[in-house]
Amino acid sequence: MKQGIKILLISDSWINLSLGMIGPIYAIFVEQIGGDILDASWAYSVYMITAGVVMYLLSKWEDRAKHKEKFVVLGYALTSLACLSYIFVYNQATLLFTQVLLGLSVAILSPAFDAIYSHYVKAKEEASNWGLWEALSFIVTGLAAVIGGYMANMFGFRTLFVVMFIISLFGALNSIRLYNKKKYLNKE
Repeated sequence: MKQGIKILLISDSWINLSLGMIGPIYAIFVEQIGGDILDASWAYSVYMITAGVVMYLLSKWEDRAKHKEKFVVLGYALTSLACLSYIFVYNQATLLFTQVLLGLSVAILSPAFDAIYSHYVKAKEEASNWGLWEALSFIVTGLAAVIGGYMANMFGFRTLFVVMFIISLFGALNSIRLYNKKKYLNKE
């Protein structure tokens, strides 16, 4: 496996671990800040629509960008910032701000990640390399759901958000290694 793929998989696994911790208990957190199920739905909707619209607009620009790894690093850094911003969420408005930030991070990250990952994947190993990425995403997110539930139950949401931030930083910092792209391009 090429070193570039390993870097992407490790970075993405750290990010999935951090974000997966809030997934299944998100509505409970929204309730704790005074929201209800509709508030949780609106916040998730804002995240998805922000990600979709900005991704569509940015991806055309990213096609012309020479160094796509900058977008990956920036996307992961914004994800870390969004994890940190959860600590300061106390009402629906601050929750929506955090969701917009997460949407922007995904919009910046995803097209560049896919382009770089595709670049490293050999045609004859395309299904297995993409399958590995998908499998890791599901497994790590599944483990994160249990870990996040236990952490929030034992220590509260604020502690969970600090841990999410720290874990997401591992992914962001690891992604900086993509700048050695030429070094990793053909290295197994």
